Amino acid sequence: MATAAQGDEVKVHYVGTFDDGSEFDSSTGGEPLVFTIGASQVIPGFEKAVEGMEPGDKKQVRIEAVDAYGDYDADQLVTVERELLPEDLDLEVGMQLQAETEEGLPLVVTVSAIDGDKITLDGNHPMAGKALNFALELVEIGAA
Repeated sequence: MATAAQGDEVKVHYVGTFDDGSEFDSSTGGEPLVFTIGASQVIPGFEKAVEGMEPGDKKQVRIEAVDAYGDYDADQLVTVERELLPEDLDLEVGMQLQAETEEGLPLVVTVSAIDGDKITLDGNHPMAGKALNFALELVEIGAA
């Protein structure tokens, strides 16, 4: 039987949980996730975990932060004056905003603190610094 390898398009059912057991995502009750191994369409650790599996195989994996959304980077925090943001914006902690890097590339930031007219924005992915656990089942392998 064939095993999943670089360049293969695969269909995978999964349940993703944090270390405390809380579920953050799942394909249960829906369509399997479809991606091509090696095409950087999913986090690196997820690709590595599926590689070598055969259709019907199931496994549990723990993916460290470095192979998921990266380590948390405190340098991605920036505090700005409220006046730099749109006036009609009703800010709340946890709200995500679209910003631009100095190079003009789009960046999603999260409002992490509001202290009067000082707004702290976090450019880290919300799951940065977290290990992720997955229950995986390889459903199908096809050629990409």
